[in-house]
Amino acid sequence: MISVDAVDLQLKGRGALVLGATSGLGRAVADGLAAEGARTAFTGRRGDVAREAAARYPGSLGLELDIADPESVRRGVTEATEALGAIDIVVLNSGGPPPGNAEGLTPGDMEASLRSLLLGHIGLVSQVLPEMRRRKWGRIVAIGSSGIDAPIAGLARSNAGRAALAGYLKTLASEVAADGVTVNMVLPGRIMTPRVTEIDNARARSTGKDVETVAAEYVAAIPAGRYGEPEEFASAAVFLCGAGASFITGERLRVDGGMVAAH
Repeated sequence: MISVDAVDLQLKGRGALVLGATSGLGRAVADGLAAEGARTAFTGRRGDVAREAAARYPGSLGLELDIADPESVRRGVTEATEALGAIDIVVLNSGGPPPGNAEGLTPGDMEASLRSLLLGHIGLVSQVLPEMRRRKWGRIVAIGSSGIDAPIAGLARSNAGRAALAGYLKTLASEVAADGVTVNMVLPGRIMTPRVTEIDNARARSTGKDVETVAAEYVAAIPAGRYGEPEEFASAAVFLCGAGASFITGERLRVDGGMVAAH
């Protein structure tokens, strides 16, 4: 696990709300924030798992929250604020939609995916942003995808929905920067999470290859020569939530071992 103990991120006592914190990258980021002393709301559709995860950290809590359900988002933000006080940090995150090609995509498919990939996040931000601006301090960090910079074959819905979120956040960043609120995205490459395992398995089924061969092909395209670990990703996201990142906004930071060749 990557440690940031030598750097004071000044997160102790800050209120943080992390979406999708029951597994994968969201869980790793929530763990990282809570370990730094942030009062962290672990949220996800599995409320029991969120509560179990939060129980490891004094002052944190677990909440059931479905980002695709506006009422669930409203209720979750209210509960987190009542329990933790001010929400200083929001980590936007959602599970990926089913794999699929662009040629077979229908408007109905895309509409359903946009509720979790874009619209729910906009709704949540609209609830917490006014207070962040009033207090002159806030951090909005979104967990994105390398598909924003280089669309990933077979993930048409994810590529489109996450790119739309990136456009919204980039626009927002310039509008709130003078109020001490930063807005950034962290783009994972191939990190060892259940979602990447799902994608590898889907690729294996579509190509007729075994999953070990598929994984080896992906690794061959990563200059670092391996998949990343969730903690490596989380350390970058947690840094962007800290005081030392106060002059970093409107950025997309790739954590991908050099996989994406674009600047």
